[in-house]
Amino acid sequence: MSVDVVVWCVLIASGLSVFIIPFLSPQLKSSAAFILVLLIAILSLVLALPALRGSPVEHVFYGSSAFGNIPVRIDALSAWFILIVNFTCVNGALYGIGYMKPYENKKGNSTLHWILFVWFQVSMLAVCVVQNSLVFLIAWELMSISSLLLVIFEHYKPETLKAGVNYLVQMHIGVVMLSIAFIWVYISQHSLDFEGIKASFNHQNSAWLFLLFFVGFAIKAGFIPFHTWLPLAHPAAPSHISGVMSGVIVKMGIYGILRMVSYLNSELILIGIFVLILSMTTAFYGILNAAVVRDFKRMLAFCTIENIGIIGMGIGMGMIGKGTGNTYLMLVGYTGALLHTLNHSLYKSLLFYTAGNIYQQTHTRNMEHLGGLIKKMPASALFFLCGALAIGGLPPFSGFISEFIIYSGLIEGLKSDNIQYSSLMMLCLSGLAIVGGVSMITFTKAFGTIFLGSARTKLNETPKEVSVVMQIPLYLILLTTVLIGIFPNLVYAPALSVATAMSGIPSFSGNILSMSPVLAIIGRVSLLMIVLSAIVYFIRTGISSAKPAVYLPTWACGYSSINTRMQYTAKSYSKSFAKLFSFIVSEKKKYIEIGNSKIFPLNIPRTFTSNYEEFFEKNFIAGINKRILAFMNYFMFIHNGRLQMYILYGFFFIVILIIATLFNLL
Repeated sequence: MSVDVVVWCVLIASGLSVFIIPFLSPQLKSSAAFILVLLIAILSLVLALPALRGSPVEHVFYGSSAFGNIPVRIDALSAWFILIVNFTCVNGALYGIGYMKPYENKKGNSTLHWILFVWFQVSMLAVCVVQNSLVFLIAWELMSISSLLLVIFEHYKPETLKAGVNYLVQMHIGVVMLSIAFIWVYISQHSLDFEGIKASFNHQNSAWLFLLFFVGFAIKAGFIPFHTWLPLAHPAAPSHISGVMSGVIVKMGIYGILRMVSYLNSELILIGIFVLILSMTTAFYGILNAAVVRDFKRMLAFCTIENIGIIGMGIGMGMIGKGTGNTYLMLVGYTGALLHTLNHSLYKSLLFYTAGNIYQQTHTRNMEHLGGLIKKMPASALFFLCGALAIGGLPPFSGFISEFIIYSGLIEGLKSDNIQYSSLMMLCLSGLAIVGGVSMITFTKAFGTIFLGSARTKLNETPKEVSVVMQIPLYLILLTTVLIGIFPNLVYAPALSVATAMSGIPSFSGNILSMSPVLAIIGRVSLLMIVLSAIVYFIRTGISSAKPAVYLPTWACGYSSINTRMQYTAKSYSKSFAKLFSFIVSEKKKYIEIGNSKIFPLNIPRTFTSNYEEFFEKNFIAGINKRILAFMNYFMFIHNGRLQMYILYGFFFIVILIIATLFNLL
């Protein structure tokens, strides 16, 4: 099937959403959207799979004088991200069928929601394949606007609107940066084609141009300090949208950075060091905040920032490897980044969908209000536990594979004769190990608080396991994650091919190929781990089922009265860690602490409230917002509510236009 036929079929399928979904019953809207998303995924895979196997596809649509020719190129890099986008969107649409059932009575909202979901997928696919600067910006804007409207589905909530406005503003700052960069390229090369970007990098100082592109894409990806929209937007969005946004929309920023990196041939070492240091800082900052927050969707949003940092570390290593002529380091870095992009899209969507299960049944995102859900929602507990192990980089899940490759690259960098490079790699190696440890703190806190123990508060409804249709995509994602962990070479070889293609080298390096047998051994050990765990589980189940279960009250250390408020909380679990980094994660609380001289508190009512403030939001964004609002207040006199003044404004505007025309100013 030719490119133009596939493109037109995808556009027709997305257009059908506007003419089909509004006229269906509320129960069928989500199913129709899922079918369209699946159809678009199949159509785009027709072109992506050959490109991934080494047969790039290119077609030029002849445009108008405004747009010029519009090249559609699907190379290995585009194909890799097309696969990630489609798999995540299909699972998100399937999960949304069950998740959106309580909202079916909101006919207008659900209709617009599912139409936008289809166009959201199409816009992301367009970003991956279009290589005309102007059309790319249109696709990028369509992606941002559609995702914004999906985020503010519950627009009647003030916090949701705040998150939406924050997201909208930051996305358009990114668009401004990208527009400046594209204009720069057009002025120097007189071309809207992405080939002009490559030529521009080759013929002038590329660091500043790359910085513009990097900032524009980094805002979408969530690198610090461009991340502040993420912790607001992800909790506000419906969970199937949160899963898709964390799984793929932030990866569009990674795609843009990788696309620019593939064009870059100069100043690679300087830029690579900058990206590596920023990425390490991003990873640590993200997991540090995730460890202390108590909103589990906000926690997952900060974990997205952490994993974007890990992906960026792979990109930075690859650039340093290319700049120093170390082919092994270059390919390990890029391959690790690509694999971690795939793996993060899997386990993060798994975690967000599980978070959606919890929220749908409990109607709260606060861990402190939960507890003991493993008895009510055993399948969701299993999904969350597996997602937590995967995001922690533990076998037998796929997260271990990509982090192992990135660790291998950092160890390779230690062998450098340059003491600066080896010191930097040692610092990043230590930092990544610390990030992994803090990730364990984060998810043991979350899993223990939400699923173990007893319920800390009485909920309005008794939680129960979610419907089968909401569990199917979770099983699919979990199965994929485990398969990658057992058979890592299934994805390692394609990722290596993509890394090789974007690096512009003719063939694989011998050293990089030697990792395949190592990964095969890791896969066999992971399989053995699963088999042994299953054997132990079934033996234990057989032994315990032969004996009657006896339930006794919990030993209360001699106290006869015990209640659920005496359990560890999420705050108490991470309090010592939070105090250690209080200069970054500052706690805002309203409470008078009990003095050291008081043996026991007086019998008076006490209240305690606390939350952790986000460093950049508190120290930078809030200050900027305050100054902007103060500046805008100077112009409040214009909006005075008097019709006469509004008519006078129009009269003066017309007079100015007439004068400007008379003096040939227009």
